[in-house]
Amino acid sequence: MSIRDEATALSGDIVELRRALHAEPEIGLDLPKTQRKVLDALAGLPLEVSTGRAATSVTAVLRGGRPGPAVLIRGDMDALPVTERTGLPFASRHDGAMHACGHDLHTAMLAGAARLLAARKADLPGSVIFMFQPGEEGHHGAKVMIEEGVLDAAGQRPVAAFALHVSSAMLPSGVCASRPGPMMAAADTLRVTVAGRGGHGSRPHAAADPIPAACEMVTALQALVTRTFDVFDPVVITVGSFHAGTTDNVIPDQASFLATVRSFSPESRDLVRETSLRLLNGIATAHGLKATAEFADGYPVTVNDAGAVGFAERVIAGVLGDGHYLTAPNPVTGSEDFSYVLDQVPGAFVMLGACPADRDPATAPFNHSAEAVFDESVLAEGAAIYAELALGALTEQAPGG
Repeated sequence: MSIRDEATALSGDIVELRRALHAEPEIGLDLPKTQRKVLDALAGLPLEVSTGRAATSVTAVLRGGRPGPAVLIRGDMDALPVTERTGLPFASRHDGAMHACGHDLHTAMLAGAARLLAARKADLPGSVIFMFQPGEEGHHGAKVMIEEGVLDAAGQRPVAAFALHVSSAMLPSGVCASRPGPMMAAADTLRVTVAGRGGHGSRPHAAADPIPAACEMVTALQALVTRTFDVFDPVVITVGSFHAGTTDNVIPDQASFLATVRSFSPESRDLVRETSLRLLNGIATAHGLKATAEFADGYPVTVNDAGAVGFAERVIAGVLGDGHYLTAPNPVTGSEDFSYVLDQVPGAFVMLGACPADRDPATAPFNHSAEAVFDESVLAEGAAIYAELALGALTEQAPGG
């Protein structure tokens, strides 16, 4: 029986795990109920299982019966601070928490892949590291797991690393997309406070108004993007929060704003850090004011290895058939902390369409929406892809492979 057929036979169990995870979502790095469900799903398999210290991660190592390298496959486990509005019978039982990004599917698929590969332990030419990761949604969970040794869990660094990510829109169900090079943006944050001197709104000359300077900064950042950066290596700066004052006739002591900064290469990321801080401080000085500007690093650019992407395309065609893989024309402007893994291990981050058949991928609620719904038929497909990626990468890298 093929791995795809075995995954289909396991689909009931994979769906059951996904629904249990979906009903009890947890946020951040501390996911005790989620961790317990994963440990129960892995119980009885011939795995070396360990749990994290700084986060409720799970690392499982499957050592094959034949010598060979190690490969890592990851599934993230955390939910989002969203109140669900899907009306599903297994919808979140916790207001303010929802698996709106599909991490429950990733976790269930990875657990399914562990079962598929464990059944082939004797013939496996090397080791597989299963990385069940908390804290992907802004908590740097992959970095935490790397610091705690996930990349060395098999006793040797993996030769390849792969992650799947479902999408409730954009892609039809069962269609994968990826690309060599930059796949996801770096996401950093600008935090800016302009300090002035408050006073009466009718006497601005007797005060030091921080609002005009802060407004000038917002518009100047847009000009910075268009006049400093190559259009083919873009940068996006969006100010999403601006706060100043309490009423119409009082000049406040300060104004502050927050901006998200997206970039697609390490070079542009370094340049936007340097130039934005210089610009902000220069505008403040020109107004006779002082600015406190911080460029807070978020997730790095997610960069796919070209060889790993080509390999993933072949594997996906073997599992799903021809026509089920698309080369993404552009990077995705979202960010991913699998970037920390791909900074150290060649690999690929692949999107898997999970838009329900009765919805249009162009208009369906997208990931992070309170109404996002995912097609569970991709669970068996994803488990099979994970397993075939690991098995194929080991076979190609093993002695005599």
